[in-house]
Amino acid sequence: MGNTVIEVKKLEKQYGKQKVVQDLSFRIEEGMICGLIGPNGAGKTTIMKMLGGLVLPTGGEMELFGGSTEKELAKARSRISFMIETPYAKEKMTARENLEKQRIQKGIPDKKRVDEVLKLVGLEHTGKKFVKNFSLGMRQRLGIANALLSKPEIMILDEPTNGLDPEGIVEIRELLLKLNRQEHITILISSHILSELSLLCTDYLFLQRGRLLQAVSEVELRKLCKEYFHIHTDQDALAVTVLQEKLGIKEIEVEEDGSIRLYEQLDNIREISRTLYEQGVIPLELRVCEANLEQYYMDMAGEQNVEHH
Repeated sequence: MGNTVIEVKKLEKQYGKQKVVQDLSFRIEEGMICGLIGPNGAGKTTIMKMLGGLVLPTGGEMELFGGSTEKELAKARSRISFMIETPYAKEKMTARENLEKQRIQKGIPDKKRVDEVLKLVGLEHTGKKFVKNFSLGMRQRLGIANALLSKPEIMILDEPTNGLDPEGIVEIRELLLKLNRQEHITILISSHILSELSLLCTDYLFLQRGRLLQAVSEVELRKLCKEYFHIHTDQDALAVTVLQEKLGIKEIEVEEDGSIRLYEQLDNIREISRTLYEQGVIPLELRVCEANLEQYYMDMAGEQNVEHH
């Protein structure tokens, strides 16, 4: 990680009386793959459009590569590529023909660049095949190839795996990892497939109703998504008392169905089971679990909803 390349401070966007983004502050450093996480309506696309200059903020500040004036932001955006809407391509043209047309329109003089990006995204062997015969995954890779033409330092991608089958999702993930590691491109990506982001991102921005709930790194998230025992017994309420009084366990959470999450003594499962039996509590289910990204977000969003109400 290195220099800060994107920073927003108290950014806001309001349509009429509705605040789509509010009091939003975060920074992205060079080399990150940063995931924007949140449900539909959380403000993800609006944030990306504001970064791209497609939507003007209602308030707050924005810096790209350290520049914040209109002139500096416009210059900085030439170093960033955006794939916010569904990638457009001429159906009755090949991948190479589409990219050649885009290269000319963008004023990119390097004629070799088309072949370079086709190879980068794995479309170099599509030959005379028209785009209309491409799979959705191939179309997405073509969209990414188009975004790569200008040799961007940052890529901003809105739901690039949306609608893809599992194989297509893996292809896009591996491509983005390659671009980050080999081409040293910083990536800001949104997706509703949280499990996929957990295999890709170095950092996460959790959003809800246009607000930032939390910003965490991959390392911090792993600590937060810690392992726990899932315990379900014939007397869950009594089991909690036994665990607290007989074993001195404090880190306990009770689920809505009465089952228990235990965050201590994970290497002491036999003693826990034996103690419950001795106190007349029969364990019906006892297993080690690890909270995934979806579960972590749902837990955090749930806490925020309680506080909000």
